Order: sequence, then C-alpha cells, then structure tokens
Amino acid sequence: MGKISQGVLGGFSGNVGNVVGGSWKGIDYMRIKPASVANPRTAGQVGQRSKFSIVLNFLQPMTEFLRVGFKLYAIKMTQFNSAMSYNLNHAVSGTYPNFVIDYASSLVSRGQLIGAIGATATSTTAGVVDFTWTDNSGAGKSKAKSTDKALLLIYNDTKGIAIYDLEGASRDSAGQTLAMPADFTGDNVEAFIGFISENRTEVADSVYIGSVTVV
Repeated sequence: MGKISQGVLGGFSGNVGNVVGGSWKGIDYMRIKPASVANPRTAGQVGQRSKFSIVLNFLQPMTEFLRVGFKLYAIKMTQFNSAMSYNLNHAVSGTYPNFVIDYASSLVSRGQLIGAIGATATSTTAGVVDFTWTDNSGAGKSKAKSTDKALLLIYNDTKGIAIYDLEGASRDSAGQTLAMPADFTGDNVEAFIGFISENRTEVADSVYIGSVTVV
C-alpha cells in the first residue's frame, strides 16, 4: 500500500499497483516494478506497464525541455516525474494493447501564463518547420507580455527524437522557424508551442498544433 505525503498531487511512498514511489534526497520519484515470478502479469498490471512505457517513450527525448516546461509543478518531485504523472492521467487513449498518446490532451509545458492562440505549423521549405501564432500580448488575468518567449517543440514519433527551442522568438513576433535534421525529410512530426516569461518565472500550458510533414 502506498502512502501519500503531500495530498493527491504530491509524491507517495510504497506501492500503488505495479508503480513504486519513494524519496531520494528529499525528491519524490516513481518507477515501474519489473516483472517477476512473485509479480504475476495480471491484465491490470500489463495494461499499466504498457501505458507507462508509452508515456515514457514519448517524454524521454524531451527531458531537458520538461525541466523548463514543468518547473512550476516539480514540488518534491522531478520535473520529468511531474510530466509523467500528468500525461499518464490525461494523455493516453485507447485500450490495451492499443494504447496511443493523445497529443491534443498532452502537455509538454504547464503553468498559468496565457498560452498561444491561432498557432500553426507548416513545412514549405526543405528541412524547416515554420511556426506562427497570434500576438495576444496583454490578454488574460496573468498578463501575456510581448516579451514572453516561445517554447517550441517538434516530436518525431517514428525516430523517437524531439527538436526544440527553450528560448524562442518573443510573443509579439508572431512567428519563428525551427530547423529539422536532414533525415526528418518526409516524416510526419508533432508540433507544440508554449510560452515562458522573460524572467523565466511563469510558464504557459503548451498547445498541440498538429501533425506536419517535413519537406
């Protein structure tokens, strides 16, 4: 049985199903238990392992990005684990064995800053993805500023690679290009955009823009 020490959003110690929680140097962590003779492969356990693996494969290539994108939700928990927790609960669709990442429901950055609106991603120049968005400076209770920086991410599911910019163009520039590796040509990739304040203290929820074919 697991014990939650910080409420439902905090870390836990012990076992919850086949997920093990613990603490190391004051930071909560979680990992999946390996299969063993003493750990029968019940349908529930197999399904949970499958979900865990799918989300892990999605997030691992963008670990550095998540350190920034989930910095405000890493309370006694690593940023990566915070991202794992959110996406396990919100971004997996389907039934075992056909689980998939629901990109539209996933987050690669999370916070209260006003996010992007009117965002698009296209590829019309070889090896480049063009991002555009609407300048919504001044909008919202948590005021969006013209100086906020774009957090841009491209995820190539086929290759398991993420390309990103953690300090992109300003919100009021309303656009930026992101260069792709040469071997991305012809691949379908997933595009995300978030924002971070100029002083790096506020972050916006990311927005999934859609799938783009790199020319």
